[in-house]
Amino acid sequence: METLEKKSITVETTIKAPVEKVWSYWTNPEHITRWCQASDDWHAPYSENDLKVNGKFKTTMAARDGSASFDFEGIYTQVQLNKLIAYIILDGRKVTIAFSENDDQTKIVETFETENENSAEVQRDGWQAILDNFRKYVESSVVMEKLHFEIEINAPAEKVYHKMLDKDTYKQWTSVFAPDSHFTGSWEKGSKIIFLGTDENGETGGMVSRIKDNIPNKFVSIEHQGMVQDGKEITSGKAIEGWAGAHENYTFIDLKGRTLLCIDTDSTRELKDLFLTTWPLALEKLKELCEE
Repeated sequence: METLEKKSITVETTIKAPVEKVWSYWTNPEHITRWCQASDDWHAPYSENDLKVNGKFKTTMAARDGSASFDFEGIYTQVQLNKLIAYIILDGRKVTIAFSENDDQTKIVETFETENENSAEVQRDGWQAILDNFRKYVESSVVMEKLHFEIEINAPAEKVYHKMLDKDTYKQWTSVFAPDSHFTGSWEKGSKIIFLGTDENGETGGMVSRIKDNIPNKFVSIEHQGMVQDGKEITSGKAIEGWAGAHENYTFIDLKGRTLLCIDTDSTRELKDLFLTTWPLALEKLKELCEE
């Protein structure tokens, strides 16, 4: 079989963050699993990284619906702190990533050798998409913190999914956030949805959001775009700085008739304590509803 000549492709981005933070988020497995995907229907459930010359790395990339997965693996050939990373993928292709800082912004230039299975254009788009996702992750994390909650429920994923999202039962398990918690809109992928409730001061407010992804019985991703105040939707301006663009993800993992429900949500510093208290209570309520 004829072997096609490898070509080099370069993708790049500029991130509004200092190089020390960018380097840490690029190389720390805890962060890698949160940004290393080219599209919303894929994720990186596992990563390990021995960041040194001759050190090995591996990141598992998988479709959220469980239809496919593969390990992206390689060996480092160069590591210069906050400046350069070079490695060889296990299939023999070479990759270099250069980091340069200017005025608290960091430019990443990534050059990789192509493989023969996909077109150069497809490969460029895929690597650029991952790089763009990394930029969004780093920039949003300036004011956001990732929180994780999970609970095992003695009910199949399909039942948990519907109890969580159906209007009547949604009101019940989210009542710990606000007694009259409810939503308007649709859970369909791409749809607008508004979450509403009355706070302790008797004021009605909520979040303007969209459903970024919805794989029935497997995964739901919500992107918060703004807020509701005094009956008005606010999707721009200082009022939503630090919150717009936050994500709230629900993952339903089948355990042969039981379900592990995982919640991964962005949080501001101001909301962290509230979420740490209320999310476990909300999940216990949902568990009761599902196991009735």
